[in-house]
Amino acid sequence: MSNTDEPLTLAVTGTPGTGKTTATERLADGSDHHVIHLNDEIKAHDLWTERDVDRDSLVTDLDAVNSHLGEWTGVLESHLAHHFEADQVVVLRCEPSALDARLRERGDPPEKARENAESEALDVVLSEAVDQHGQESVYEIDTTERDPGAVADEIVTVLTGERSPSAGEVDFTEYLLP
Repeated sequence: MSNTDEPLTLAVTGTPGTGKTTATERLADGSDHHVIHLNDEIKAHDLWTERDVDRDSLVTDLDAVNSHLGEWTGVLESHLAHHFEADQVVVLRCEPSALDARLRERGDPPEKARENAESEALDVVLSEAVDQHGQESVYEIDTTERDPGAVADEIVTVLTGERSPSAGEVDFTEYLLP
């Protein structure tokens, strides 16, 4: 990274469908930000233990991933990124109804889309990130009606220290009310 004030490691995480991959691809385009797309690494290097048939997903071997990553630097992108050491963590958020629609549009089964929307409303990834890294290292970005380029720009403000930690500012709990 070019700016010496930037953290050496930034995890970009969030519930599936919040825009992590697209935003970090925009971040990497035309910049010197090294982005590791963790899900690609898991598949390419067989860093998983089994296939969850019900969820049509791989069960990641977190110890194997940690060993594979070693002393990584740059931006680590995945819904699992907050499970690894990082100087700062960005949690991308999306309003659960919009998230459900995004996931169904990309072909996820309705049950999986609904499960992820409920997880988003319950702040599951945010809570895990704060537990692991502390509130002072976690930044939330609401991607609901934002262009991926704007989200990437917001990630840059975290990298450059222009943004304060913001864990707990986004609240989607009303989604859970009847």
